[in-house]
Amino acid sequence: MVRGATTLAGMMQTLPAEWRSALGSRLSDADIEKLDEFVFVERAQATVFPPDEDVFAALRLTPPDQVRAVILGQDPYYRPGQASGLAFSVRAGVDRPPSLVNIVKELETDLGHPVPADATLEPWARNGVLLLNTALTVREGLPNSHRRQWKAFTAAIVAILAERPTPLAFLLWGEPAKAAGQKIDRTRHIVIKSAHPSPLSAKGFTGSAPFRRTNAELTKRGLPPIDWDLA
Repeated sequence: MVRGATTLAGMMQTLPAEWRSALGSRLSDADIEKLDEFVFVERAQATVFPPDEDVFAALRLTPPDQVRAVILGQDPYYRPGQASGLAFSVRAGVDRPPSLVNIVKELETDLGHPVPADATLEPWARNGVLLLNTALTVREGLPNSHRRQWKAFTAAIVAILAERPTPLAFLLWGEPAKAAGQKIDRTRHIVIKSAHPSPLSAKGFTGSAPFRRTNAELTKRGLPPIDWDLA
């Protein structure tokens, strides 16, 4: 152990209290300490994205009681300057990675919303869309390098939300996301599966109309649609 067992690194100190409390029913303090220690050691050995202060950006912008939909991806962008802590998003002024380019194209085709050149996905997060990956950190240049260590943590978040009596929409993009959503009750919640928007698999994402389908299902259940407009 590099640090004392009761010492949290900067990463876990930024985990919002509401989420820490919600996760307490499924993850022990020891589980959280172990994950914290893993990321701490990884940062000492390699470049890891995003930085500590951004790891839980999605949880900070979308508290548990405000979640209406979840977009679940794979892991953060693994190139410098891209990962922002929100699945698939980058900060304003950062060139869009190919996955985000394909998401924006699908949004424009699906709902006809024009997207400004510097728009981020942050408005979605503030409108109740949890932008979550199955892993919340990644080594530079090595996709899926932290997937195993984060599996229990992100699975706990999905399970907590899936226990809600009010229907939520789960948009599962890519095989890791589909696997993480296998136990969601389809009779209670909306589950919309698509290929990952990466160019490697975007053929199955393009034309999947996830935004329109989500709103149609919410409306069917008497719930307000999501405002997907990024303008």
